[in-house]
Amino acid sequence: MILVLNSGSSSVKYRLTDPDGRRVATGKIERIGEAWKVGGMRVKDIMTHPVYSVRTVDPIEVAAKLRADRRITAAPVFDEAGELVGMVSEGALLWHRVSSDPTAHLRPAAADTDDRPRTVAEVMSGSPLTTWPEADVADVAQMMLEREVRSLPELEDDMVVGIVSRRDILRTVVRTDDVVRGDVQHRLDEYAGGDRRWTATVDDGVVTIGGDTDDEVEQTVVRIMARTIPGVADVKLAGGRAHATSCP
Repeated sequence: MILVLNSGSSSVKYRLTDPDGRRVATGKIERIGEAWKVGGMRVKDIMTHPVYSVRTVDPIEVAAKLRADRRITAAPVFDEAGELVGMVSEGALLWHRVSSDPTAHLRPAAADTDDRPRTVAEVMSGSPLTTWPEADVADVAQMMLEREVRSLPELEDDMVVGIVSRRDILRTVVRTDDVVRGDVQHRLDEYAGGDRRWTATVDDGVVTIGGDTDDEVEQTVVRIMARTIPGVADVKLAGGRAHATSCP
């Protein structure tokens, strides 16, 4: 179901929910000239939650067990006051934690355990980069590459509400056209009450939807439903309009 939250002459805010009323995605459509443009995928559409975190004073073994049990690549680190102060990655947890085999070296160095880190505070990366749920996934991906980070926590009202990783982003771009087409078609059929009013085809992530729409509002709704499917790069409408009216 599409709920229009706020509309004007140049933009429409919407919320897309599933049949049980749970939010699937929210966003905004903007008018550019005579066309309506649906925004790209937002971080909130792909972020992982709930967020599993550790404290600066936690032993490294605690963080390593959390990473293994929850299958996460990194975790936010909070200090004793509850403030976000860093991120700890799986690579950091391995630092000086794997003992070498003295029989594998001709001249084995003497083991030195005095410098071995004990707590999360000793191996975490401080001053973490963050993002927010409404951020464009493309911008976040670019920032990850430029700053060489693998995960970013999402902040909303100074609270960590999710985490997005390179793996989360990668999942949205490696989906096959057949999988994307199936998801788009299912969403369109649900909106049409089970009828096959529109037919979706996908070529290299670009969705083409055939079938008539009643007006510009319904055209916009159809675009939204397709555009919020992970893996969709663009949406094109191949059908006509039965009754053209102005979009709210």
